Amino acid sequence: MATPRPDRDPTRPVYVISVAAGIVSVHPRTLRIYEDEGLLCPARTPTNIRLYSENDIRRILWIRHLTRERGVNLAGIRILFELEERLGARILEALYAEGTGDSEPVRPPAPPISSTPTQADPSTTEPEPATAALVADPAPAR
Repeated sequence: MATPRPDRDPTRPVYVISVAAGIVSVHPRTLRIYEDEGLLCPARTPTNIRLYSENDIRRILWIRHLTRERGVNLAGIRILFELEERLGARILEALYAEGTGDSEPVRPPAPPISSTPTQADPSTTEPEPATAALVADPAPAR
């Protein structure tokens, strides 16, 4: 009798580049470009073969969605990934859900609004714009 397979670990690198490229329908060179741009970091075997995990596959699908459906270039995607990492928010999932209309993305709660008025800090307020004097052109019109 066969034993049931344990749930797959999405972080475990199992797919070589040709299989990963086939899963997401891109050329293997595209995956190398994504890696060169810093968008992917696949695991490497001792013989330097790239191995992709389920999380890497999901990330590639996000990249493809953002480039094809949303018109974001690779530099913009890198910034989105960095923001997502810094903020700990699921920016990409929200963009994907918005673009595909799957479901309403979960938004973080808004910061509380203070009911007490605060005094403006003079060092952070913008100075009033200076009035510019109009100067007539000294050269006469011909």
